[in-house]
Amino acid sequence: MLAARRRAAVAVASGVGAVVLAAAPASAHGTMGEPVSRVAQCYAENPESPRSDACRAAVAAGGTQALYDWNGIRIGDVNGRHQARIPDGRLCSAGDDEFKGLDLARADWPATKVGSGSYTFKYRVTAPHKGTFQVYLTKAGYDPAEPLAWADLDLDHPVATAVDPVAAGGFYTFSGKLPERTGRQLLYAVWQRSDSPEAFYSCSDVDFGGGAPTGSGTATGTTGAVPAPSASAPTDEQIAAGAGRSTVEHHGHGDDDAATSAEPGTGPAANTPAVDGSSRTVLAETGGSGSTPYLVVGGAAVLALGSGVLFLSVRQRAHRR
Repeated sequence: MLAARRRAAVAVASGVGAVVLAAAPASAHGTMGEPVSRVAQCYAENPESPRSDACRAAVAAGGTQALYDWNGIRIGDVNGRHQARIPDGRLCSAGDDEFKGLDLARADWPATKVGSGSYTFKYRVTAPHKGTFQVYLTKAGYDPAEPLAWADLDLDHPVATAVDPVAAGGFYTFSGKLPERTGRQLLYAVWQRSDSPEAFYSCSDVDFGGGAPTGSGTATGTTGAVPAPSASAPTDEQIAAGAGRSTVEHHGHGDDDAATSAEPGTGPAANTPAVDGSSRTVLAETGGSGSTPYLVVGGAAVLALGSGVLFLSVRQRAHRR
């Protein structure tokens, strides 16, 4: 009889463990909107029939799903070790094979025209979190027809750094300053969360004009000069229309319930009262963690396990009497 009770207790614990594991979130949270990132640009062109040669090549290399998952270029446990985890030539995909088409070394990626001086960056966000944004520019002499390496970025002088900016209207907005450059360059954005080891990455192609570095203007695998088209970000309507094709949650923290953690003022959670009549709390904006679902489920698991053990203990004492 005692052995049977022990087996029952183990079964309870195992079931609780399964519930905790099943609650693991698969989240995604954003990409650079201005200047528009490669993945956002190609999504805006339509994943099924992109217009630009570069985006067509990206789809041929990695498929369309990467574009529908445009806000999911991330490493969940990187904790600031970006260079150690992302190899040269894989920066735009963050080493994720799903997004390998974004790593193609081409000089014809659609680019945003920029100039030296102050610049306002806008990061499109679908689940806000506290953390630090750092944006790096490629060094003078960067060749877009060569695979992007860490050494190509001026890591000692980020062009923008923002700590815990406030999301509004679907974007984090923060200021930076672009140095003197000519021709085509690339901006690499890293968003490292402070409430989690997770980080997000994006590549934005820009054109300073006034000349071109070696290799610019010629697409890989072609001959002759090919002018790159201007970049354009996806509209809210385009994002909404493709959300159903995404494999990641667009509003929230991976808990399959968009209404519990959308950005304030947007999405289905906006101004929606909770079941108890109180206002919903957006954890990311108040310093909460995206791991909160783990804590909630974990707490419930501990209570359930404790209840099960207590029940068996009471039964055992009663049996002895």
